Amino acid sequence: MARTDIRLRLTIQDPVPGVRYSLQGKEGEPVDAATASDAPLSFEAPVTLNDDGRLTGPFVRREGATRRFVYIAIGKHAGDPDSPWDRRAKIDIHDIPADLLQAARDGRPLELRLPGRGRDGSPVCATVRPLAPWAGI
Repeated sequence: MARTDIRLRLTIQDPVPGVRYSLQGKEGEPVDAATASDAPLSFEAPVTLNDDGRLTGPFVRREGATRRFVYIAIGKHAGDPDSPWDRRAKIDIHDIPADLLQAARDGRPLELRLPGRGRDGSPVCATVRPLAPWAGI
């Protein structure tokens, strides 16, 4: 098997309207920033699926030997200097099931649906638990 570029779609189901969100690049820079409305907000993260099953690429961060994740930047982190929010949401990607990784290797994008708000109504941050498991789209 060869290294394969795959697509991960991260969809925030209920973002906070008026708040800027983006993917966060490896240097901390906002990428594909967008200001949320009432509609779901999606980001496409290109990722490399390596022969050994590791996920790497310009948006993939790591902790330890196995944990891999992508950051969604919020407010100031997403390039809005006037925002009251300065947060990141950590989205785990190391736990994508093998059958879905194979589907992605075959060209099928994968999607994860995420909550957009914490209990207090502010933008969700820290490690975010998905609303549903990864799915092929």
